[in-house]
Amino acid sequence: MASSSSSGLTFKLHPLVIVNISDHYTRVKSQMNPPLTSTSSSATVINNNTNGVEHHQQAPRVYGCVIGVQRGRTVEIFNSFELLYDPSTHSLDRPFLEKKQELYKKVFPHFYILGWYSTGSDAQESDMHIHKALMDINESPLYVLLNPSINHAQKDLPVTIYESELHVIDGIPQLIFVRSSYTIETVEAERISVDHVAHLKPSDGGSAATQLAAHLTGIHSAIKMLNSRIRVLHHYLVGMQKGDIPCENSLLRQVSSLLRRLPAIESEKFQDDFLMEYNDTLLITYLAMFTNCSSTMNELVDKFNTAYDRHSRRGGRTAFI
Repeated sequence: MASSSSSGLTFKLHPLVIVNISDHYTRVKSQMNPPLTSTSSSATVINNNTNGVEHHQQAPRVYGCVIGVQRGRTVEIFNSFELLYDPSTHSLDRPFLEKKQELYKKVFPHFYILGWYSTGSDAQESDMHIHKALMDINESPLYVLLNPSINHAQKDLPVTIYESELHVIDGIPQLIFVRSSYTIETVEAERISVDHVAHLKPSDGGSAATQLAAHLTGIHSAIKMLNSRIRVLHHYLVGMQKGDIPCENSLLRQVSSLLRRLPAIESEKFQDDFLMEYNDTLLITYLAMFTNCSSTMNELVDKFNTAYDRHSRRGGRTAFI
């Protein structure tokens, strides 16, 4: 397998695709049957026309299609859907694929099938059969591979995008998978969804303090990254001002455009809205304090009244105020 692609395409992957593949794999893995015998630990449990999955005793493999758009040399992967897979023939259920394609075309008329996805640590020889089967839909499909194995030392996403290239090996032309670089592209809705998923309560019953610590750690990391980037930009501008770095007008225009956005929060309307919200918050705080004080005073008066009643019944002459 070649180390990198030479097609010159730029791939942009949306988080929704990663979430869909991960969800597909998690559902299938949770529904797997336990191993039947110790002698069949390495055998493959074959279920024809399963929901896009080839069942293994240790780790299942799931299959599906990725859809998106291609604008010139830029390929943007927006979404994905599951496929039915027959491991006995290493092929996909074609009528099911065409039906899903038709349904998605009605909802997303501008999206096209860009390729397919699967799970595993590396591309396998049998994957090329599926890849070739999709070439009548897309003459140059891409292959998105998600590695579900957890590696805490790995900092990059466990996602690899492959393209197919025709190479001559031992005098025989063959299609092989080659790695392609990609970037993560997000829209506002995806950023909100990913942030919500990231802060869901853990299934192991983690405490609220643990969640708060994780949330604050994430905020600290984001602020730290923002600070480092601002420092880099500041050092670059200082060097440009001293003449150590050549002046680039295009970069200065971008910095100026960025800085013009900052005074927007200093407008009169913002100050009025901010003060109104701030005063409302203080008012609620004062009301809560008064309510707490009143409750404490009522409890104290009740105690005095109880003590006074008991003393009166005993014939005491001491007065309670």
